[in-house]
Amino acid sequence: MIRWLRARLTVRSRPLQDRLTIVVAAAVASAVALTGAAAYFITLLSVYTQLDNELVDVAAVTSTWLQQDLENMGGIDPNALRAANVTVELLRSDDHAITMPGNDGPRLMTGPSELRVAKLGFGSSSRSGVSNTGQAYRIIAVPLTQTQDAHYALVLGRPLAPTQAIMQSMLYALLTFGGLGICLAVLVGYHIARSSIQPVRALSEAVAHITATNKLTPIEVHGTDEVADLGRAFNRMLKALDSSRERQSRLIADAGHELRTPLTSMRTNTELLVADENSGMLPPGARGEILRDVAAQLGEFTTLVGDLVALSREDSVQAHPEPIDFREVVLSALSRVKRRGHGITWEVDVQPLYLVGEPDALERAVTNLLDNAVKFSPPNGTIWVELDGDRLRVADQGPGIAAEDLPHVFDRFYRSDQARTTPGSGLGLSIVAKTVQAHGGWVKAGRAPEGGAEFLMRLPGSTTPPEEWDDAPGVSPDDAPGVSPDEAP
Repeated sequence: MIRWLRARLTVRSRPLQDRLTIVVAAAVASAVALTGAAAYFITLLSVYTQLDNELVDVAAVTSTWLQQDLENMGGIDPNALRAANVTVELLRSDDHAITMPGNDGPRLMTGPSELRVAKLGFGSSSRSGVSNTGQAYRIIAVPLTQTQDAHYALVLGRPLAPTQAIMQSMLYALLTFGGLGICLAVLVGYHIARSSIQPVRALSEAVAHITATNKLTPIEVHGTDEVADLGRAFNRMLKALDSSRERQSRLIADAGHELRTPLTSMRTNTELLVADENSGMLPPGARGEILRDVAAQLGEFTTLVGDLVALSREDSVQAHPEPIDFREVVLSALSRVKRRGHGITWEVDVQPLYLVGEPDALERAVTNLLDNAVKFSPPNGTIWVELDGDRLRVADQGPGIAAEDLPHVFDRFYRSDQARTTPGSGLGLSIVAKTVQAHGGWVKAGRAPEGGAEFLMRLPGSTTPPEEWDDAPGVSPDDAPGVSPDEAP
């Protein structure tokens, strides 16, 4: 049975609903079979025990009469025993049986168990046997008395036909109702399997629909069981996938728009150079100016491609955070930007800030903030760079940020009206926001008291170096010292 069930359940082509139905039906059938068998045998044992007790009671009454006259069976009336449906015999230890006088009915077929009781003179026996006519009997033997020449056992028997009829009726009833229970279990199992598989089937249909139409349509989820949790997880996956697809589409569209401008300009300049090679139509000095313009456009194009790659990576590159002093990151970025900010006055006040992060990514973010300040600073302007506690402040004396532009300064490719005439890809501040958020911090933009733009960055860290850093070069960002980052305003 087990091998057959296992063979049916391991067929890969069989639907899951059928397998669940078979499992439920098999479980119920096994329970019904075990319960029915247990009930039948317990009832049979109880009936035989009750029958044996009744025969023992009859033997106790009969033995008092037999003690007076063993050969004549105590003068017991055979009709009285026949009315009680009991057959009485005496078995001598030499295997000689004495029957009731005038008994012309069936005789009990005694055996070794009754003979052993006669010979030993103690104990008892009970068993199912037959008479000389083949009729089934319940036979008991008890020691009666003993004389100098022989030992005796009192043997009583009662026909088992009524008991067997009752047990047979019970067996038929168990089989009938057990079969009906199994059929009902199959129907219930089929209903349970169908209702249980319905969410899985809906999930499968949703996957097939998405595959066929490429539309990320969520499925309806009801209930609180594991299958419902699977459906909700599937909907969350669809939402994340849809968001990722939307970001990817927006990135491709914005990138195509932003790349078209430098490419068009470079193509125009290149065509002018090619035409001048054949006709010499350009005035003196124009060729060098065009080449310088192409070089600048190439630099802008390279920066734009690098920013696009940085934003499109998302989490595909494995991070390798390490304990760092953020002050060194800021000073390193300052040394690079100062070469491009000729005539700018720098007011720098940076204090130590120890945290766990990626120094290259953080330096790029700080460099973007400083480049932005240099780009919009007036000639001979001043830029303030302050690192106090866990906050970095970068401010300039430029035109500042208009109120309507503040909510969008960290959006990809966003360029304010006053920034459209300046070089840049519109991705620098997006990279800053993404990097800071990845390190558990926040960044916001506003107007500086000095009149220009102000950027305030917060990173979770500590102003004192933890002692365990010397022995822990690779620490998870979750283990960074300091309090949890505040919510960005």
